[in-house]
Amino acid sequence: MQLAFCLYKYFPYGGLQRDFLRIALTCQKRGHSIRVYTLEWHGETPPGFEVLKVPVRAWQNHRLYRKFSAWVKADLTRRPAGCVIGFNKMPGLDVYYAADPCFEEKARTLRSPLYRLGSRYRHFAAWERAVFAPPSRTEILMISNTQLPFFERHYSTPPERFHMLPPGISPQCRAGPEAPAIRAAFRAEFGLGNDDLLVVLIGSDFKRKGLDRSLKALAALPEKLRGRARLIAIGEDDPSPFQAMASSLGIHGKAVCLQGRDDIPRFLLGADLLIHPAYSENTGTVLLEALAAGLPALVTDVCGYAHYITEAQAGCVMPSPFEQQALNATLADMLTDAPARARYSANALAFAEHADIYSLHERAADFILNTATGHS
Repeated sequence: MQLAFCLYKYFPYGGLQRDFLRIALTCQKRGHSIRVYTLEWHGETPPGFEVLKVPVRAWQNHRLYRKFSAWVKADLTRRPAGCVIGFNKMPGLDVYYAADPCFEEKARTLRSPLYRLGSRYRHFAAWERAVFAPPSRTEILMISNTQLPFFERHYSTPPERFHMLPPGISPQCRAGPEAPAIRAAFRAEFGLGNDDLLVVLIGSDFKRKGLDRSLKALAALPEKLRGRARLIAIGEDDPSPFQAMASSLGIHGKAVCLQGRDDIPRFLLGADLLIHPAYSENTGTVLLEALAAGLPALVTDVCGYAHYITEAQAGCVMPSPFEQQALNATLADMLTDAPARARYSANALAFAEHADIYSLHERAADFILNTATGHS
C-alpha cells in the first residue's frame, strides 16, 4: 500500500520529526511504500523512501504552507495514496498526528485580540479547523491529554475521532548493565570529577524549553554549590542569546549549548539531573528518556508527560503559575541532597521496567494501516 506522510520540515533531532520517522519506518517494515512531502529535509534519506521536497516559495510562512498544501493536493490527485498522514495541521488529511498544541487556544490566551485580524492568524486558524471541525473526516492521534480540552472547547470535535497513543521512547534509552562504565567514560570525557554536578537540558527551541529559567536557577545557587555545578543544553537553536545571558548572570563557562546530536543516552547516563522548566510542552519525550536512564528530573507541570515523573516519584514537578524563586530553591535542594537523587533514580528505573512508555510508534502504525485498509 502507498502511504503519504506530510510535514513542513524534517531534521533529525526534533521530537515530531523523530516520531514521524519511526512511524514511517514501522509502516515500511510491514511492507508498505513511503512517500514524504516536505519543504525541507536535513539528514539522510532512509532507503526506499520517496522524499519530495515541494518546490514552492513565499516570503511568509503561512503563504508558503498554503502553496505547499495546494501542491500536495495536486500531486495526490495524480498519484493517489491509501492514506495521507500529516504531522502539521493542513486540509486533506486522513490521519493527523497531534504533536503541536491548540493554535486557537494560544491565539486567544497569549495574543492580543488584534492578532486575530491578521492573515497569519486566519491561515493557521483555518488549517486547524480543517482538521478538528465536526465536518472534517480526519482521524486524530493524540499523544497527550493536556490539549484535548482545548480542541473540544474550540471545535466541538466528535470524541470518537480522537485516539490516544501511549508514549514511545526507544528501549535503547534504558540503563543496562554497562551504564556505570558509560557514565564514567562520559564524565572523564567532559572533565567532570566525582564531586561535580551536571545538569542537562535537552530539546530544540531553547526558549520554550525554559533554558532562560534554567540559567537563572544555576546562577542563583549558593556559591559553593554553584562552583560544583555545570549545565549543558542540547538542541537545534541559536545559542547566542543564551550564551550572552549566561555571561550577564556571571556563569560564563558554567553553561554550554551544544547542537543536536545522536548520543543523548550518554548525556542522560552521565548527568546528575535533567532540568526541563518548559513554558509549554505538549509531551516532553525527554522526560521519559530520563526515567528510562534513571536520571532524576526537575520539570514544570505544563509538560504533558510531567505526570509520569510524579507517578514514578522520580523527581520534582513545579506547579503553575511558575515562580522562578521556587525553581531556584528546588534546584539547589535536589543538587544538595544526594540520597534523594539516588531514590529518584531507583524509582525511575523501577517504573521504566514495567510502564508502557515504548509502544507509540507500533500503535500509530497499527492505526494508520487500519485506516488505510478502511479507505481501500
